[in-house]
Amino acid sequence: MPSGMGGLMRYFDEYKSKIRIKPGHIIIMTFVVMVIMIFLYSYGYSILGI
Repeated sequence: MPSGMGGLMRYFDEYKSKIRIKPGHIIIMTFVVMVIMIFLYSYGYSILGI
């Protein structure tokens, strides 16, 4: 007798990641990267001389 799921496997039930990242941390990291990029675009040439 075939199973009720039709042979489909639900992977999100099987896999549990050990790394948990909260949405607030993603927003903070994005803001930090934006500040670094703005700083480098503004002062990068004079600091690095490239």
